[in-house]
Amino acid sequence: MKNQFTSNSVYDTTIRLFILILIVGWCLMIMMPFVSIILWSLILGMALHPLHKTMAKKLGNSPKIASALLVLTMLLIVILPVGLLVGSLVEEVKELKVMYTEGKLVIPPPTESVKTWPIIGEDVDALWQAASVNIESTLLKYQDQLTTFGKALAKGVLSSVGAIGQFVIAFIIAGILLVIPGIGENIRMFFRKVAGENGDDYADITLKTVGSVVKGVLGVALVLALLHGIIFMIAGVPFAGIWTLLVFVLCVLQLPVIFITLPVVAYIFSTNEVGTAIMWTVLLLIAGLSDNVLKPILLGKGAPVPMLVIFIGVIGGFIFSGFIGLFTGAIVLSIGYKLFVGWINPEKLEGEAAEITGENAKS
Repeated sequence: MKNQFTSNSVYDTTIRLFILILIVGWCLMIMMPFVSIILWSLILGMALHPLHKTMAKKLGNSPKIASALLVLTMLLIVILPVGLLVGSLVEEVKELKVMYTEGKLVIPPPTESVKTWPIIGEDVDALWQAASVNIESTLLKYQDQLTTFGKALAKGVLSSVGAIGQFVIAFIIAGILLVIPGIGENIRMFFRKVAGENGDDYADITLKTVGSVVKGVLGVALVLALLHGIIFMIAGVPFAGIWTLLVFVLCVLQLPVIFITLPVVAYIFSTNEVGTAIMWTVLLLIAGLSDNVLKPILLGKGAPVPMLVIFIGVIGGFIFSGFIGLFTGAIVLSIGYKLFVGWINPEKLEGEAAEITGENAKS
């Protein structure tokens, strides 16, 4: 009788676990198309929470008004310029395709200074010269490479356009999350369930990491990209949207933007008078050096995780989920890194948590 009871209990437990796993898996499959938006909304909500709290106090403890103002402000500051740049990119790609189809696409011959470029000067000059003489034969010669590049470019453009909509939705959801009462405590309860007695420490580290990466890495990169993008557009640089996106990626990866601005400056000097070209070059130089001013203000003591972690997060995030992965990848991997370090080194976790608690008490 006892063996039969035990056998029934095992069967019941197995069936219950199977049903539970089935329901959880089903829920995850249903949510899968919205994972990026939900994740980005949570990240934005955590990053904007301190600012929202301050605004709500100044507005007479009105979290709803503060949330609405914050979301509208962020949409105007971020989405509007990014939307203009992406729109410019789409229009330029369409115009380029129409010009090529109608046989009106003409490439001006390179200037003598192109040959003097270090390392790549002669190769670039030869390719540029051939394209200016007969663009069709040049395109046919490099058809395979151009097809691969074109597909990647088209995919990137579509991903960027889709990301604009995702950003708008994510900001709105983040604004709603900010006014839901008790959501902060619910997040802490989740960490307590997962991490036990160290749950609050993990929650503090996660919130701190999200704020640092969003402000100090992504925020700085976004500001620098927008500054460069505005200069590119006003200076009449072709495909300003593509150059701006590349500047953003390099800034997130903590690489010098000179790799982008150098060919742009070369183009400006080849198509403008010397005085005008020098003016745009100085503005681009100032925009690039603003990194030294923004980082101490937004990042404070430095990046919260090694740059290698951010680098892998950006590349992996982009491969995994497209344009929006440039943002979410770095943050998620940074959080994972900090939690892993805290797990293998509890003393360091407690020290960082105590430091964060002290900072919160002062503020």
